[in-house]
Amino acid sequence: MDLRIPEDIQLVGEGLLSFIDAEVVPLERANADLLRNERNLYGADGRYSGEVLQLRKQIRMKSAQAGYYTALGAAELGGGGLGPLAAAYLHELLARTYGPSRTLIHFVVVPSAFTNALTPVLKFLQPAAKEQFLPAIASGERTLCFGLSEPDAGSDVLAMKTTAVRDGDHWVLRGTKQWITNSPYADHAIIFAVTEPAKAGVRKQITAFFVDTRSPGFDVTSIIRVMGHLGGETGIIALDDVRVPDAHRLGEVGDGMTVAMTGVNAGRIGLAASCVGYAQWALALTVDYCKTRRTFGRPICEHQAVQIHLAEAAMDIFTARSTVLNCAWRLSEGAEARAEIAIAKAYCTEMLGRVVDRCMQAHGGMGMTNDVGLEALYRWARPMRIYDGTAEIQRRTIAMELINDTLRF
Repeated sequence: MDLRIPEDIQLVGEGLLSFIDAEVVPLERANADLLRNERNLYGADGRYSGEVLQLRKQIRMKSAQAGYYTALGAAELGGGGLGPLAAAYLHELLARTYGPSRTLIHFVVVPSAFTNALTPVLKFLQPAAKEQFLPAIASGERTLCFGLSEPDAGSDVLAMKTTAVRDGDHWVLRGTKQWITNSPYADHAIIFAVTEPAKAGVRKQITAFFVDTRSPGFDVTSIIRVMGHLGGETGIIALDDVRVPDAHRLGEVGDGMTVAMTGVNAGRIGLAASCVGYAQWALALTVDYCKTRRTFGRPICEHQAVQIHLAEAAMDIFTARSTVLNCAWRLSEGAEARAEIAIAKAYCTEMLGRVVDRCMQAHGGMGMTNDVGLEALYRWARPMRIYDGTAEIQRRTIAMELINDTLRF
């Protein structure tokens, strides 16, 4: 097992950073009043302002032209096909380099593996639909959302109530989706619905559909404002007799969960790697601060109590990074790594909370200020233990793999 990052992937990372420094950072600086002020960032309804959406689209399309926006997409979809190890490395690199204050960078360059760009779930589109939709998605012109969760079906996905009923060459979708990232802005939604209710001894069938968000009956009814924000990306979708051609079905009828997990597992690796990168950013910031901040006549890095915070943060980061790279290696080798991905997602999201908390403590009062950036990262880190599958659900997955004798050490 070799967990070193291959040179060609490192070169992609160097090119990506150069692209961001040349194309994205100047835009963020020029629009700092818009991007860094929540009162300007969002409208009264909690949606991003038109100016923000336009900036994001501009960078998306530049990134696509440079090849970074689709770098992680499968080659069969027209993407770069860089694979899981590159995905882990690039997400870590971005977080480590730019920290939490990257409104444009975070969402538009090497985007989430299943929210945008050439997400793995698009492999399940039928050939005609791929030909029709992939070019605009790959160019950054159009974006997606992933409609799996519902008000009563988040951790327990099989409690899903949204239905799809066959009507000739179409399906009619009815129901509600909640906690759906990018739903207020997406051009297309990947919607999961029950196509056959549960029967005695047989689980309900769930099927995936590719839906135009402009379709009659499709409505994002509200923005969900989350921790510390005046607006956001997450919304609630109402589906009121939305008609979807059978030609826009993803995969076979009843194979929806296979489609879903293809995207979710890829997303969890990216999220875990981002947590590692953010933790590295926070620790580097804190070490520098502790070398210059003085109390009782000496730098605070010489105080044992502060050293313990730094050392424990480093231990956490090393363990988390090793876990992510191990998962990426397994996926690169073609292994399923179901339990290992669950371990990485749970451990890394919890690790980031611990590391940021220690870094804020080492900064003292300065750690609480908006200028340092740690408080913004602290607010970002806390929900990550819930998004993409709660820490408890990850532990359930790990336990079931142990019980079924499919996880061994």
